[in-house]
Amino acid sequence: MSVQSPALPEASAAELLQQARRRYTRESLAEQLEVSPRTVARWEDGQTQLKRVQLLALRFLVQQEPPVLPQSGKPAEFRFIDLFAGIGGTRIAFESQGGECVFTCEYDRFCQQTYLANFGNRHPLAGDIRQVHEDDVPDHDVLVGGFPCQPFSIAGVSKKNALGTPHGFACEAQGNLFFEVVRLIRAKQPAAFLLENVRNLERHDKGRTFEVIRHTLTEELGYDLHWRVIDARGVVPQHRERIFLVGFREPMAFDWNRLELPTGSDGPRLGSILHPEDGSEEPEPHFTEGRQARVASRYVLSRHLWKYLRDYAKKHREQGNGFGFGLVGPDDVARTLSARYYKDGSEILVSRGERKNPRRLTPRECARLMGFDQALGTRFRIPVSDTQAYRQFGNSVVVPVVQEVARLMRPFIREVTASQQTATAAAQPQLF
Repeated sequence: MSVQSPALPEASAAELLQQARRRYTRESLAEQLEVSPRTVARWEDGQTQLKRVQLLALRFLVQQEPPVLPQSGKPAEFRFIDLFAGIGGTRIAFESQGGECVFTCEYDRFCQQTYLANFGNRHPLAGDIRQVHEDDVPDHDVLVGGFPCQPFSIAGVSKKNALGTPHGFACEAQGNLFFEVVRLIRAKQPAAFLLENVRNLERHDKGRTFEVIRHTLTEELGYDLHWRVIDARGVVPQHRERIFLVGFREPMAFDWNRLELPTGSDGPRLGSILHPEDGSEEPEPHFTEGRQARVASRYVLSRHLWKYLRDYAKKHREQGNGFGFGLVGPDDVARTLSARYYKDGSEILVSRGERKNPRRLTPRECARLMGFDQALGTRFRIPVSDTQAYRQFGNSVVVPVVQEVARLMRPFIREVTASQQTATAAAQPQLF
């Protein structure tokens, strides 16, 4: 298409649109430029041209540098690859501990857009891991990845059972992706790895699933394996348990007891991540409104939905079940944020008083609940729709927890890599 402005020859509108669409969905780009998604589609198809003011706004969006963690100026201590990267929580954690990300793999196109909006495109970003050849993956010291948890989670297994579909390793779409990780570990032999999943992974299929994982990583690949279930409520106001599997190519005196994480009783409360709504926070359009930066009305539950959730909870209470919504206030700790939060927000509803309907968390509050903003020291960019943002944060890691795990791994990573360098040097022919 040909829609460039002769007064602005640096880059054509087509080129700017292509760059912008690597970071933003069509809907979110339309929102940024205050047009309809259909208008963006017409620009992309060459049916209409951008006005000068729209072109200037588009160029401004594209030229904005992604926020990155401050760099010390020192060379990276180790290189790592980020598999099943989601929106980059694990990357933030390992970069904060001196690592350099040299390869990323993420299948979901909306996650890719959020990832690129925050980290740019400094190295290859692959899609389907099953299509990635080992030779195309750079050499690295650490492999990190949270392979899909739905086939092993309690909610995921219950749903698949209800639908009569397989779960765990029998789920071909997601369960077998663990063995793609195994394939890359076998081929690249990293000094260490970190894998993350839901707590139920240990208990899935009466422990048989986890035994396959343990046997594969230790007996077949020969790695020294350590694992622990960690609850994030010591660092964020959310009860969120995840299992972390740490492996080293050589036996290491790795000790989980050296983790420096506060206990749940010492952890923050929900008020620490909620919008203050008193003007002390800089407004963020779409999430907040007005000079006081009050939460936008779109996040307040409708009368119909609030009645439905109360009736649903009452029905299950009468049947002796525990199903229902989670109503919380500033002094509480929330339930686990899930990828289904976009549906009705029932697991975490913020109270607005007895006579007012509660509200959902905003995506910005979700970013804080998962530790993204705290880890970056700035606002994590959210370039996608609310629905996609809720899915992304619900599927993500709690960044401060992974930072602490990475901190604990760091000296052992250096030890393994130093040992490998010594062995390589010793194997080199000596010239006299």
